[in-house]
Amino acid sequence: GLMNLHIPQEYGGMGLGTLDGCLITEKMAYGCTGIMTAIEANGLGSMPVMIAGNDEQKKKYLGMLIDEPVMCAYGVTEPGAGSDVSGIKTKAEKKGDEWVINGQKMWITNGGVAKFYFVLARTDPDPKCPSSKAFTGFIVDADTPGVTPGRKEKNMGQRCSDTRGITFEDVVVN
Repeated sequence: GLMNLHIPQEYGGMGLGTLDGCLITEKMAYGCTGIMTAIEANGLGSMPVMIAGNDEQKKKYLGMLIDEPVMCAYGVTEPGAGSDVSGIKTKAEKKGDEWVINGQKMWITNGGVAKFYFVLARTDPDPKCPSSKAFTGFIVDADTPGVTPGRKEKNMGQRCSDTRGITFEDVVVN
């Protein structure tokens, strides 16, 4: 299909490059920008897994995007910070071998239909800690207890894009 074209062949994808993706995106967006936004958001949500995930994570999460196929989401933007990453308030605290995530994300494309989220959370509570060291990215399955999608936003011209807030309340990840 026309989803997840960027996923490497070794994980079941087509492994297309940026130019190919841009050409396809341009043609599909001409028909409906909302549908194309939803499809392209999978690239945004899965790119951290492609770049920094271990082999097991890549097989599981990139594989499911190809095999099932499902949607994913990129959870960085927050109500008080917008896209200012340094202002993120969502936090993750280490408790034993697990992390516990608490906070809110906002304007998350595919938020209500995602099978998993990439979530950026503050792991160093020191406000003087540089942003490059203060945050950690997590893969959070959408069905994890404590993950609650909010209401669907009414986006002008983007009604096919499922955009929502997501609340993370005592969400445990390994």
